[in-house]
Amino acid sequence: MELISTHICKASETGLHQNMFGGHMLSLIDESAVVYAMQLCDTPRMVTVMIDQLVFKKPVKIGNLIKIYGKVEEFGKTSIKLYIEVRKHNVYTGVQDIVTHTNIKFVRIDEEGNPLVISERVKDRYYERLGKFGRGLLTSEEKSTK
Repeated sequence: MELISTHICKASETGLHQNMFGGHMLSLIDESAVVYAMQLCDTPRMVTVMIDQLVFKKPVKIGNLIKIYGKVEEFGKTSIKLYIEVRKHNVYTGVQDIVTHTNIKFVRIDEEGNPLVISERVKDRYYERLGKFGRGLLTSEEKSTK
């Protein structure tokens, strides 16, 4: 899995018990995951078509650092399914506790909203990078070798 985004919990994102709103967490997951999918698939045109259930295992409090990790579960013809894990990160100890996790699926679309094929080149590149660098996004090591 690779780190795809980091956030800090602010007071405006919490409810009555000073826990982050579940809806806000869902929004962070969806946004982080679609940005990851867009980078992997070389397109800004991705739409969310499915999110599995979310079970909130730990509360997120004001000031908590949240790290969102992702990995590709599978590529379809026009889709990409990701596994997303949200962790609460303790800056003093480095310990991370899982807050929630889910699977989320995106479809590549054209200007009219019709599904488009994700090229084999994109899929092959992801698996090549994963094998060589342990992650799918372009790495600084990869940039320096080009």
